[in-house]
Amino acid sequence: MNIERLLRMIFRMAGRKALNRGVDMAVNRGKSPQEMTPEERKRARAAKQTAKRARQTARMVRRLR
Repeated sequence: MNIERLLRMIFRMAGRKALNRGVDMAVNRGKSPQEMTPEERKRARAAKQTAKRARQTARMVRRLR
């Protein structure tokens, strides 16, 4: 495995983690789950599931191309 391929893999993993963290921050609006009301927690959970489905759909579309 060459160094370029290894670096690309590391950057991809870091980007994925940053994206997931960004989605969590946006969904939770900067609050921890303990500070949220049950309604807000339910809405945050639904938003996370929607983001997950969007990522899966994008992955499938890339595979089909």
